[in-house]
Amino acid sequence: MAEAKVDPEPIAAPASAAADGGGVLRLGRPKLRLTSEYDSDTSIFLQKVSCKLLDNLAKLKLSFYNNGKGEVSEPQISFISKFFSLQYDVEERDAVLKTSLAIAPGVQFRAAHQVKARQGEVSVVADLATPAYKLELASAVPSVGMPKATFRFPLGEVSLEEKEVEDEEEQKSALSVSGILKSNVLNGVCTARYEEENWDLRYVFKDEQLTFVPSISLPSNVFSCAFKRRFTPSDKLSYWYHFDSNNWSAVYKHTVGKDYKLKAGYDSEVRLGWASIWAGDEAGKAKTAPLKMKVQFMLQVPQDDIKSSALMFRVKKRWDI
Repeated sequence: MAEAKVDPEPIAAPASAAADGGGVLRLGRPKLRLTSEYDSDTSIFLQKVSCKLLDNLAKLKLSFYNNGKGEVSEPQISFISKFFSLQYDVEERDAVLKTSLAIAPGVQFRAAHQVKARQGEVSVVADLATPAYKLELASAVPSVGMPKATFRFPLGEVSLEEKEVEDEEEQKSALSVSGILKSNVLNGVCTARYEEENWDLRYVFKDEQLTFVPSISLPSNVFSCAFKRRFTPSDKLSYWYHFDSNNWSAVYKHTVGKDYKLKAGYDSEVRLGWASIWAGDEAGKAKTAPLKMKVQFMLQVPQDDIKSSALMFRVKKRWDI
C-alpha cells in the first residue's frame, strides 16, 4: 500500500501582480504546508513540508520517511520554479537539475543533469506549421550516438532512435522505430503501439453505461478483455479476463458523493479477496478532502488461508500553517 514517490511538478506562473493593484512582489511570511502519510502495511510515515516563495514564483519542499523509532531516511530537498528545479538527495549527496524555457516562438528547450553520475539529457521541441504537429530532438549527455527524433501529430507519434545491438562477434548500432497510432473505429478508439518488433493493439468502446476494452499483443498472441458496466451513477462493476492464463479479476465500486467510496474485489492470480473504504476522493488530493484528510481501510482475505486475513489502513493529512 506504500505510495511511490514522484518527481515534483513545476508550479504554474502566478497571476499578474497588477491584478493586486501593484507591480511589486509581495514578500510576506511564506505559508507552510505539512502533509503526513501513514501506511500500516509498512508502518512508515512519509512527511512533506513545503512553502511557496517570492509571491508564488517558486516552491521549497522537504520530504523524508520516518518509522516508529523516529529514524529518518531518504531525506530530499526540492526547489521548484517555472523554468528551473533542483532535487537534492541528502543521503546520497546527489542532485538532479532540470530546466525548461522557450528560446523562440514555438520552440521549447529542456535539459536535465544528474550531478553525481555526470550525465543528463537535453531536448528541443519545435512546432511544425501548427502546435498540433511537433518535432522533438533529444540527446543524452555525454552523447552516445545520434539524437532521438520524435514526430508528434494528432493521431499519435513516431520515434527514431539509434540503439546498440549485440551481435555474435561485436556490438553494432541499429535504427530502432517505435510509435503510437490512434484512430476512431466503430464509435470507439483503436490504439496501436509498436516497440522493439512488438505490437500492442487495443480497442476502447465507451458509452454512458458500458465500457468494452479488448486488447492483444503480437507476436505473442496474448489476449485480454476488460468489461465495465455502470448500473447507476453510484454503482459500477469492472471485470478483466486474461485468455493466455485464465486469470481474472473483478471490482465492484459504490460511491457516496465525491468523498466516500466502497470497493470490493477478487483477483484469481493471487487468490485474494478484498474490500476497502475510502473517506476523501481516492484519486484527489488531501487539499480537497473534508478536514484535508484522506483515510482508507482495507481488508484482505486470502482464499487458501482465511485465518491470515489482514486489516490495513492508510491516512493522509494536510496542515496549512
